[in-house]
Amino acid sequence: MAASPDIVHRDVEARFEARLDGHRGELHYRRRESAGVPVLLIPSVVVDRAIEGRGVAGALTRAALEWARAEGLRVEPLCPYVDAWMRRHPEFAGLRA
Repeated sequence: MAASPDIVHRDVEARFEARLDGHRGELHYRRRESAGVPVLLIPSVVVDRAIEGRGVAGALTRAALEWARAEGLRVEPLCPYVDAWMRRHPEFAGLRA
């Protein structure tokens, strides 16, 4: 079985970090309000080349979206990867801003 990344939410830095086999991935976000609705903008997910293709970006995206759901945030996926991931996972479709 493949190892899962360890994911930490760094709220002050507005990012989620993942570590796997000594390498790192990050999902960056910003918060804003749109017509009184809190929105999480996700501009980028970056993963070290050494761990690409091992599900790290997906794990980061899932962690961020689960957090957004728990916080009552809508999500605007500016990052093409996150946008595509959300399309493949309809259980998160209701979060779109």
